[in-house]
Amino acid sequence: MPRMRVMLALLLFAGTVAAAPPADDVLARGARDGAVPAWTIAVATPPGWTRDCCTYARAIGVDAVLYRGEWTGKPQRVMVLNVWPRKLPTMAAELQADHKRYLQLDPAGKVSGFAVRHRSMICEATVYQGSDHIDDVLVFCDPGKDSGIRLSWSMTVDANDPQRRALLDDFMRVVVATRYAPARPAGARGG
Repeated sequence: MPRMRVMLALLLFAGTVAAAPPADDVLARGARDGAVPAWTIAVATPPGWTRDCCTYARAIGVDAVLYRGEWTGKPQRVMVLNVWPRKLPTMAAELQADHKRYLQLDPAGKVSGFAVRHRSMICEATVYQGSDHIDDVLVFCDPGKDSGIRLSWSMTVDANDPQRRALLDDFMRVVVATRYAPARPAGARGG
């Protein structure tokens, strides 16, 4: 079963990747929103990928996207970052709600999950194997209660995509290297 081998490869990869060294690679920003403090999400872009927070990402209603080559408008091979105010009490509740939505849309789909080792956030991955032979990998992360947010990275990949392994490797590198930080107020200086 090729999909199971990919799942095992993701599991092994998620447990062995070291986080990238800190850098100022801010990809997305959020302004203070009520009790939720302003925030930044930073990550280095893998070679060959294009960062976008403000053109295509805004057009499809997400915080940021990373894609290879030209923008096609199709979801395949696009890493998508979503950040939202924490609403459900636990990340497990977020995952359960997402699994339920997925299975309502594709009752014949398969759902499997695994923990992702991240240096500073709790992260859980889900692999949705669609009955249409299009799979979605989704990783929810919780930067902590004080952040007031949760975030996710997702990517859609055709089950028979010849570049699947390389795409998923890049995806997991991005996930484990993602850094949340509270944003500094305007005019604040580092010290």
